[in-house]
Amino acid sequence: MAFVHVNGIDLHYTIDGTQGPWLTMSHSLACNFSAWDAQVEVLQKNFRVLRFDSRGHGQTSAPPGPYTLDQMAADVHGLFLHLGIARTHWLGISMGGMIGQTYALAHPDCFESLILADSTSRRPPEAAAMWGERIRIAQTQGMQGLVESTLARWFTADYRAHHPEVMARIGKGILETPVNGFCGCCDAISKIDLLDRLHEIQCPTLIMVGEHDHGTPPEMSRQMHANIKHSEFLLIPNAAHIASIEQETFFNSEIYKFLKQIPNTRA
Repeated sequence: MAFVHVNGIDLHYTIDGTQGPWLTMSHSLACNFSAWDAQVEVLQKNFRVLRFDSRGHGQTSAPPGPYTLDQMAADVHGLFLHLGIARTHWLGISMGGMIGQTYALAHPDCFESLILADSTSRRPPEAAAMWGERIRIAQTQGMQGLVESTLARWFTADYRAHHPEVMARIGKGILETPVNGFCGCCDAISKIDLLDRLHEIQCPTLIMVGEHDHGTPPEMSRQMHANIKHSEFLLIPNAAHIASIEQETFFNSEIYKFLKQIPNTRA
């Protein structure tokens, strides 16, 4: 694990694997790069896997917000320049998918492929009020005021009931998210409006979404699929918003299968 000073912040990152193409992973709001541990176990034999804590999360700096997705994509660009990465695959879930779309549009030649899981490209009409309320709760009650409602959105009731140890681990990650970082990213997420530009993305793209995802519903992913020419759409059964954890085996199998078919990918 290491730090690099980019775009005015100290950004925390780690690299797993020593051979193969680069694969960059970007986590969701209120998580950190450890959320990808299960995926790294599968992929590090065939990829050099880069994970990082997004601005305001984990051990990366959490300056006062608001943040923007362009700013967060610029953080990534600074990291890529530091590591000498000219081409990489991208796997992003939720907020990580939004950062990936933003980066792909700003740097169209960088991504070998793009995997967007449980994400969106356009804010719903009620976004400003919804995210504003979450910001208010974080600022007045701390992250404790958001743990239960977040877990209820992220995972199905059945999964929560049968995996208390996972809920405890993910809940701890939510609690440890800096309030500045959470609020700054909420503001960035609430303003996403990229749908009409997605036709510019030319790299092979896999769009995945949990069938019970109410945070970024399947219809949002279908709209993205309709606007990205070289894209595949996959509905993940029995999963809500954090499908990479709730349906880990299925998720890992599908991303591996997708990456294996990309030319020049030694998977």
